[in-house]
Amino acid sequence: MTVHDSHEASADYRPSPPAGDDRSLGELLGDIANNLTTLVKQELDLAKTEAKQEAAKAGKGVGLLGGAGVTGHLALLFLSLTVMFLLDTWMHTAWAALIVTVIWAAVAAVLAMKGRKELQEFNPKLETTQKTLKEDVEWARQQKNS
Repeated sequence: MTVHDSHEASADYRPSPPAGDDRSLGELLGDIANNLTTLVKQELDLAKTEAKQEAAKAGKGVGLLGGAGVTGHLALLFLSLTVMFLLDTWMHTAWAALIVTVIWAAVAAVLAMKGRKELQEFNPKLETTQKTLKEDVEWARQQKNS
């Protein structure tokens, strides 16, 4: 392995400064500020990504609930009339209307339960971001105490 290859393999590695580090206090504070800026940017990117994922889950649940409402309404309006008039040949119109209404109410209930389940899986807590922020705070404390 050449020196060049070794350098490429460890491009992300930053060695600790030697014990006799001769950087000034201003340089050290500048390095800390740069590191904290990078850390905050990374945490914000993580939070954005998590928020987008959770919003997509919520959107799916809301869409299913909306679909359940529209489907239930249109189905009750048009299909109920069709089936009711078909059943009217064997029974009184009122009984036919009741049977059709119960069937479409069951369909709407199933769709609503599926939409509700999707919304219950919605997690606005951004748990990964919270975890990494806690780790970052602990790291900063360790750096302060060093």
